Amino acid sequence: MKLVIHGKNIEITDAIREYVHQKIEKAVSHFQNITNEVDVHLSVARNPRINPKQAAEVTIYANGSVIRAEESSENLYASIDLVADKIARQLRKYKERKQDKKTQAQPTNEVVVPQPVVADLIGDRTPELPQEVVRTKYFSMPPMTLEEALEQLQLVGHDFYMFRNADSGEINVIYERNHGGYGVIQPRNNNGHTHHTNGKNGKVAANMSISEKSHSR
Repeated sequence: MKLVIHGKNIEITDAIREYVHQKIEKAVSHFQNITNEVDVHLSVARNPRINPKQAAEVTIYANGSVIRAEESSENLYASIDLVADKIARQLRKYKERKQDKKTQAQPTNEVVVPQPVVADLIGDRTPELPQEVVRTKYFSMPPMTLEEALEQLQLVGHDFYMFRNADSGEINVIYERNHGGYGVIQPRNNNGHTHHTNGKNGKVAANMSISEKSHSR
């Protein structure tokens, strides 16, 4: 298992490195067979308004899936303890879901009716980008179904997840709606239509154009 430690506004001392190895390796010890790489990011906020200030983030790459946990507190070692416990719970849930799929997966004929696409939500306004890009991430994007993307969204702990749709081959974004449920953002084709994808068991119910991203939450 490969374990990589990064630091922001903090020196990764031998003591910190040893503590991370001890805690994280113990947390993933029962999941070595599904864990390929562990990425640990430690940071200390310089802004006095940010509280708590010391954060630990763990990202695990497990057989094509990404599992993520983040915790922060006033003490870096305490943050490492908290995130180690959290990532262990996430791994346990991931393994249980995989086992459930093998033993209980049943086909379904339930169909979700796609919501109508609004032609234009931006109007004559000009989209604005941030003045400065502060962080860039690269990751592989193998094709996956909507159900698999939903599972990934729940594992990484974000409120959205970008993926390549196995049905259409297009880049989609699945996100958690403020009022409950999930939505999907799909690119609009030149003919003005979108490729609708139905979610299993009605979990994903909204298909919409990319222009809705900043307004549908």
